[in-house]
Amino acid sequence: MTNSRKIAGLIGPSIIALTASEWLNLHIWAINMPTITYLNGILLFIAGLSIVRAHNYWTTSWPVLVTLTGWFAILGGLYRMFFPEAQQLAENISTYVFIIFLGVIGIFMTFKAYSREGGGTTADKK
Repeated sequence: MTNSRKIAGLIGPSIIALTASEWLNLHIWAINMPTITYLNGILLFIAGLSIVRAHNYWTTSWPVLVTLTGWFAILGGLYRMFFPEAQQLAENISTYVFIIFLGVIGIFMTFKAYSREGGGTTADKK
């Protein structure tokens, strides 16, 4: 479970920062730049593969979100690498709902990563 918390401690705040910046700057994706989309795909693929290699746990509790995040990053990265000229998400209500959904996942993972479970001090858990 410690591995799950460490990885969620990286992914959760990253998702929060990314969704907040996407919310504020969604208009920049109106002009699709295939080279940038391809580069984004490479980075997503590498990040997802790193997550899955370090954390491929299929459980019925919250750590499965870490695994699913890795797999969705792999799939998203592959899609952006193979179809860099594809239309990006339009600036509409469904896009904002999707961004909110991802933000909630980021908040949840951050909470799980940094919350104290079972009492005790942080030093006791190391």
